[in-house]
Amino acid sequence: MPRKREYPILEFDPTREAVIEPSQQVLAIDIPEHAVACFFKGVVDGLCRDGRARMVSCQKSEMGEHPVYEIDFKGKRLAVFHPGLCAPFVVAMTEEVIALGCRKFIACGVAGVLVPGIPDGHVIVPESAIRDEGTSFHYLPPGREVHASPEAVAAIKTVLERRGVPYTVGKTWTTDGIYRETPGKVALRRKEGCLTVELEAAAFFALAEFRGVSFGQILYAGDDLSGPEWNPRSWDRKPVREELFWLAAEACLEIATPEPPKENPGTGFSLGPG
Repeated sequence: MPRKREYPILEFDPTREAVIEPSQQVLAIDIPEHAVACFFKGVVDGLCRDGRARMVSCQKSEMGEHPVYEIDFKGKRLAVFHPGLCAPFVVAMTEEVIALGCRKFIACGVAGVLVPGIPDGHVIVPESAIRDEGTSFHYLPPGREVHASPEAVAAIKTVLERRGVPYTVGKTWTTDGIYRETPGKVALRRKEGCLTVELEAAAFFALAEFRGVSFGQILYAGDDLSGPEWNPRSWDRKPVREELFWLAAEACLEIATPEPPKENPGTGFSLGPG
């Protein structure tokens, strides 16, 4: 039973099973273990239009239907889905995709830059995220940051280096308030090392840690919030989006299975966190 605190967002409950549990609402199917959460609707629509994607499941919400597709990539099966937008919805959608059977994820999307000099379209790999949203606090105890899965970050870096794509690894700021990214907040986040701002990474990473799946994210630099005025630049660049999707797809298939915690042969107890 969680203890009442001054602020409800701090009342984390570690109970594993909720009243509405995804695995009880969504039946597992024959689906690839690797999945790309693609924020670019045009890219997903293009896969369907070209006949490369076939729908294997369709989740539903008040906004309508949310298909999950499968494609063949490099001779392997890969799931693809648009996760929606903003932390609560993308986590709910990804929860259902996990319940379907996917276990290794790469998300590809766009982020605003907080640091001067990051060029338009530059690739950024967040290895941690500031939890300035609410969803992650329902999956992990209160804390300032959450990390991407190390094996997913390693897979992304491997692919980017193989392809000769310049990139930067760093920290991102996840917020719920797209119209409350004030100059003071931008300065504060930049001071603690954030390169970008977006709406989902912290929640994705917290969900992955809670559910025991692998999750990484690959972003491209879109609009610029580093100056006194917002510069939208060409944040919706279509060629960059398609290229980023295929990089994410390749990285997703590269994700290694994490080694299980080592056991102490004298006691039989795990040396890892319980």
